[in-house]
Amino acid sequence: MRSALRVIGRFIFLKALVINLILLFGSRVTALENRNEIWLLRFSGPIGPVVARYIVSGIEKAQSEKAQLVILAMDTPGGLDESMREMVKTILNSKIPIIGYVYPAGARAASAGVFIMMASHIAAMAPGTNIGAAHPVAMGGKEIDSVMQDKVTNDAVAYLKSIAHQRKRNEDWAEKAVRQSVSATENEALKLKIIDLVARSIEELIQALNNRVVSIDDQKIILSTTAAKIKNYDMSPTQRFLFLLTNPNIAYILLLLGIYGLFFELQNPGAIFPGVIGGIALVLAFYSFQMLPVNYAGLALIILGIIMFILEIKITSYGLLTIGGITSLFLGSLLLFESPLPFFRPSIVLLIVAAVVTALFFALIVGLGIRAHLRKPTTGKEGLVGAIGIASEDLNPSGTIMVEGELWSAESVSGLIEKGEKVKVLEVKGMLLKVEKV
Repeated sequence: MRSALRVIGRFIFLKALVINLILLFGSRVTALENRNEIWLLRFSGPIGPVVARYIVSGIEKAQSEKAQLVILAMDTPGGLDESMREMVKTILNSKIPIIGYVYPAGARAASAGVFIMMASHIAAMAPGTNIGAAHPVAMGGKEIDSVMQDKVTNDAVAYLKSIAHQRKRNEDWAEKAVRQSVSATENEALKLKIIDLVARSIEELIQALNNRVVSIDDQKIILSTTAAKIKNYDMSPTQRFLFLLTNPNIAYILLLLGIYGLFFELQNPGAIFPGVIGGIALVLAFYSFQMLPVNYAGLALIILGIIMFILEIKITSYGLLTIGGITSLFLGSLLLFESPLPFFRPSIVLLIVAAVVTALFFALIVGLGIRAHLRKPTTGKEGLVGAIGIASEDLNPSGTIMVEGELWSAESVSGLIEKGEKVKVLEVKGMLLKVEKV
């Protein structure tokens, strides 16, 4: 009896063990299948709210879909501190490995890009790239005193060193990157333990990541990338459009289009189309301004310049208002995006072209207005002066004439004019024409 119970007990134990092993093996297989994707996110240009939303949403979706890891392929001159910190927090708290990769050749990770690279679980660079120059700068052309500059710099140093310490990277170089704006090539960065590897391409990077160990929440994760599939996660059309609006050149063009559109609508009420286009352009321009370091003194000068152009049409100033408008427009354009960062300033070529085109446009309008004032009238009573008519009856000295298809009372200033003879209008007095014989 006991032996039978033992057999039954062993059978139940073995059955439970087999079931558990099957379930455990099955769950592991599922996990591997779910984690067989590598998400690739790319961005090139300054870091702002749009880029931050793109990166944060990409990492969150990759985690929810259980991707094995995320590669951030970047080429950035830096950007806004707030947007950078949002990205860094997401990377530091990610439950899957984030790989920072400065790519392609010729790319850089400067300023805010340094913080993102330092925060990545694994940092890589392509040949011919560089990293560094993370000294904080004031936005919008604002001057800050030395005490405030020290506070900002010390805050940035502490932040970057804490990230470097967490990722076991070179803390001394991190401090120099902020205080002294030092930079490093990919080989120098590898020797200084700023990055973990150098890879020529995305494919080479993925091969180099195989069997590397990454620590997340005190757990060791061994990467298996040889059979992994790459999933490109690109910006949505809306994100690409909004990212385009953060370009100061685009924002400046939208501002001018908006001003011109409203100007045409005010000059020609009821045209509708210029007003609609101008209104939309102005709304998009002001959306761009909230993401760019705008100097509103520059905006005021641009508006003042446009007012001068409008007054030139209404008031004869012999070109003085036009010259003032051109000067105000150009100076305002220079000040509009005053920033120490070149990627937050419009091209000087664009500013010159815009000023010249605007000057030519309003000079043409002013010229046409002056010509209209000087042109001899061709309609109404004034337009009859100099016209040739035919006497409908004898003028001795008064009578009627036919001129431009109409009968007019006329008075001869050159003696008798017989019926049928040609006459020339010399003057218009009320409803009476002074004429002479031709």
